[in-house]
Amino acid sequence: MAKKTVAAKKRNVKVEANGQLHVHSSFNNVIVSLTNNNGDVISWSSAGKLGFRGSKKNTPYAAQMAAQDCAKVAYDLGLRKVKAFVNGPGNGRESAIRTVHGAGIEVTEIIDNTPLPHNGCRPPKRRRV
Repeated sequence: MAKKTVAAKKRNVKVEANGQLHVHSSFNNVIVSLTNNNGDVISWSSAGKLGFRGSKKNTPYAAQMAAQDCAKVAYDLGLRKVKAFVNGPGNGRESAIRTVHGAGIEVTEIIDNTPLPHNGCRPPKRRRV
């Protein structure tokens, strides 16, 4: 007997003119999400979602395409100004911000939240002979 599948209820997110842009750029992928000021996601996209595979996912072009896909949906819903939060050391950081700005959403402030190691990892224990 097959189980019945229940469709997930889609949340209604309140979209205002101001919001936040979050760019997570690792060495393997780029994830772009646009949120309102509460942090509720309006739209998101990533290089992997758009079909980029392997080492092509961390290129600036892949970040540009992901940001364009994300910004188009949010602009149609009424998002106009964002504060950008950038996280990670990857290649697509600046190109994602430029693409969102080119899509008609004004970027007012850029905040870099990239974690930096202070003294590195703890070294392994002394070798026993």
